[in-house]
Amino acid sequence: MNALPLPVALADVLARGDVWRGDTLASLAEVAIPSGHPELDAELPGGGWPRGALTELLVEHNGVGEMSLLLPALVRLSQAGGWLALVTPPWLPHAPAWAAAGVALERLVIIRAGMDTAWSIEQLLACGGFAGVLAWPGEGIDAKALRRLQVAAEGRSALACLWRSMAAAAMPSPAPLRVALAGNGDALRIRILKRRGRPASRPLDLPYASSIPRPGRRSRAVAGPVLSPIADRSLAAAPAA
Repeated sequence: MNALPLPVALADVLARGDVWRGDTLASLAEVAIPSGHPELDAELPGGGWPRGALTELLVEHNGVGEMSLLLPALVRLSQAGGWLALVTPPWLPHAPAWAAAGVALERLVIIRAGMDTAWSIEQLLACGGFAGVLAWPGEGIDAKALRRLQVAAEGRSALACLWRSMAAAAMPSPAPLRVALAGNGDALRIRILKRRGRPASRPLDLPYASSIPRPGRRSRAVAGPVLSPIADRSLAAAPAA
């Protein structure tokens, strides 16, 4: 005769990191990466960018400071010895700025995936060898591919971010965290469209001058509209230089 399972207290269930009350934020502090912006961390479940789950960053166009928003987290991962991958980025990373910020360029890989972008992202997440995977999948990625990427990210320790067009905000997505970014005068406006927990009540403005450098300025994180011809001489992937 099989023994009946022991009852589980509700408090024990709610203490799990993958369970949260609808009126509170999920608490996953042990797997969150501080964003470097305390006001933003206060709005992110676990107090930072999540590991082991997709994060979608939606922008109308490139160049509003979106990469610099993630740079503190990327520096933290890099300084801990992690590898970073940029999959089909629209801009070439400005190597001096990334190095000055603390990113180890010898552990930064740029991948030109072409039509195989979604497959490449999935393989990078599934292999477990990268601490951060940032990707620009383009307009062609569908719901099935997004679900595969979320499954590949689950249970991993990687920061997995997809940059998508603002038009995707109206489409369903399995990503637990979706954030819309836009310029708002002298600040980067951040709207959390989806998160684990209660909905965000208002947008957050982070001033450019004090916290988020914009591309094209002296402390830029990216530069140029396309990858350089030097990067094109590589096969599928090459460290940024």
